[in-house]
Amino acid sequence: MRIDVLTLFPEFIAQAAAVGVVGRAQERGLLTLQGWNPRDYAEGGYRRVDDRPFGGGPGMVMMIEPLRACLAAARAADSAPAPVIYLSPQGQPLTQRKVRELAARPRLILLCGRYEGVDERLLEAEVDEEISIGDYVLSGGELAAAVVVDAVARLQDGALGDAESAVQDSFENDGLLDCPHYTHPAQHPELGDVPDVLRSGNHAAIARWRRQQSLGRTWLRRPDLLDESTLSKADRALLAAFRAARDGQGES
Repeated sequence: MRIDVLTLFPEFIAQAAAVGVVGRAQERGLLTLQGWNPRDYAEGGYRRVDDRPFGGGPGMVMMIEPLRACLAAARAADSAPAPVIYLSPQGQPLTQRKVRELAARPRLILLCGRYEGVDERLLEAEVDEEISIGDYVLSGGELAAAVVVDAVARLQDGALGDAESAVQDSFENDGLLDCPHYTHPAQHPELGDVPDVLRSGNHAAIARWRRQQSLGRTWLRRPDLLDESTLSKADRALLAAFRAARDGQGES
């Protein structure tokens, strides 16, 4: 997969993507990542990429021509089709379902805004969709782009040491949150013991416990996700037992 990122700070994207899973994906040839700086395509001695907004108001707006020329160069760098995605708080929320959709594409072009944003005419003419990573405002789209790159890269075949890691993540298991995880030591003098079932060797019981914990944690922390899930009769029974156990402890 190839991801091109249009940004005034390509070095930030490169540094963020050089470590961990994304870095290994690049080393293994599973991901090609390239940054493009619109300032390199701006005219004049100052390489200006922004100007005052029409109608007045604070801040600056990124101009059409530098972005358009930069985007044309990025598109021409590879023949694979690539949707242009603008990282914006006004975009559709990024979900794991959307990440899977993006990860299946051969190529993406991410556009990072700065200042007050990008001239709307450029967005209307060149952008295929807008994506938001949350209902808050950042100084620019670079952090959001790094999030998209990381989320998409880890789903490339061979990017993770164990392919099952991605399958068991939150939101991947029927849209539910992940279950708790434990490692050595099995007993801790201050923080308690690992649940007995996880040390039992009974794989069916372990799978059932993990499913129940996933259901229960989603009910506690993100009940809205349960509204979007279709639970089986067995799932409903597991969740009911989880809730009953919580009620028995004096919690709701």
